[in-house]
Amino acid sequence: QVQLVESGGGLVQTGGSLRLSCAASGRTFSSYYMGWLRQAPGKEREFVAAISWSDSPYYADSVKGRFTISRDNAKSAVYLQMNSLKPEDTAVYYCAAAASIATMKANFGSWGQGTQVTVSS
Repeated sequence: QVQLVESGGGLVQTGGSLRLSCAASGRTFSSYYMGWLRQAPGKEREFVAAISWSDSPYYADSVKGRFTISRDNAKSAVYLQMNSLKPEDTAVYYCAAAASIATMKANFGSWGQGTQVTVSS
């Protein structure tokens, strides 16, 4: 198991940027796919981005070209740089760790408590 703590959420205007961070604890961080999912009010949790242990990134179509995921295995951390933010990006963002992308997209794995991102129009 891995424990995850997110930080970096907040309120930003349309077109602005935020950087989310996730600190992980656990002995096998580097072996997990790490990622981010989000849940807007009244909607199901959706996949945003993930990164493999070998730094291969994966993105939802809705964030491609705007968001960048990265990881630092030495620090057991994963980051999400969010640029050109839109009101529809408003959601609680959850850091996730899973054995595969499919597992993560199926909402299995380990999760943090979430951090709120609000984009004002």
